[in-house]
Amino acid sequence: MNELSDFVKARRKAVGLTQEEFADKAGVALTVIRKIEQNKTNLNLDKVNQVLKVFGHKLVPVSLKALEDN
Repeated sequence: MNELSDFVKARRKAVGLTQEEFADKAGVALTVIRKIEQNKTNLNLDKVNQVLKVFGHKLVPVSLKALEDN
């Protein structure tokens, strides 16, 4: 999960947005951005994807079976 927080924080800073500006752009509450960047584990997947959509990305669940097959 740390990769997600690092990715979002780095991309947000790269485009020169504050957390508040980025939350507005993504259409989520400021607390959502803060939770992601602070690497909290109780995140809503829909909200995370709403944030990632700004960068053209999406997070999808992967089944354990799929991981075992690789």
